[in-house]
Amino acid sequence: MTQETLKPQEKKALIELLYQLADDDFLLAFRGSEWLGLAPHIEEDVAFSSISQDMMGHANLYYNLLENIGEGEADRIAHLRSPNQFRNAIILEEVNGPGTYLKEPDYDWAFTVVRNYFYAVHKHIRLDSLRHSSYEPLAEAARKIMTEQYYHLMHWEIWFKQLMTSTDEAILRMTAAIQKVWKDFGGVLTLGPYYEDIVKANLIDDENVMKKRWNNKIEAVLKEVGASYPGEPRMERGNGRNGVHTEDLKQATATLSEVYATNPATGW
Repeated sequence: MTQETLKPQEKKALIELLYQLADDDFLLAFRGSEWLGLAPHIEEDVAFSSISQDMMGHANLYYNLLENIGEGEADRIAHLRSPNQFRNAIILEEVNGPGTYLKEPDYDWAFTVVRNYFYAVHKHIRLDSLRHSSYEPLAEAARKIMTEQYYHLMHWEIWFKQLMTSTDEAILRMTAAIQKVWKDFGGVLTLGPYYEDIVKANLIDDENVMKKRWNNKIEAVLKEVGASYPGEPRMERGNGRNGVHTEDLKQATATLSEVYATNPATGW
């Protein structure tokens, strides 16, 4: 399937999926960027900055695919939509912790590790499916992103396992972070209200198939580090795929769009 051969219903499903993919990476990359200069040590500062930059590039790839099928300029799509037009999962927009980057940041590293690891596992599963997407430009993008995602996943898995088998305090903080992330991670695992159309168009695997793969992987890792499996991931604050979001997204989009809104000539 190409841009020229897309049927109206397939195009609508593709647009919905691309916004999910782009917005997920866009928001989590932004939250990662807020750790610049604040990571536990200098090597992690460099590594995390690189991962966040990669993820922002992945979001850009998806926004450009949206531009190519008539959704408008990629920069405008990324920076000038209202919060209720975003399709990212709510857990990915959540602030890193109390304070702000410029004023008394008291960020939670355990929360950051858990959120990024759980997301990296799902993103890897999602990309593996997208490599075989019926929409060839998306399949090509997924294959390109997968070369970087392998290292992102390895990075966060090392952090997760090390902290979960470290000191009592580290285990306590990580366990609390798992419980916190679990409350809303179901939002990452869903394809939203156009789920049936997305799957019917063979754009990606069934969400239940991918969710099972994610559950199996996470359950095995939790067992390896001596932690219990919390059960079905939830969406306690709503489904971001439906445009339901928190004040954290408004703060994030206001910051992300500040320069572009002032000078639209500024590109990525």
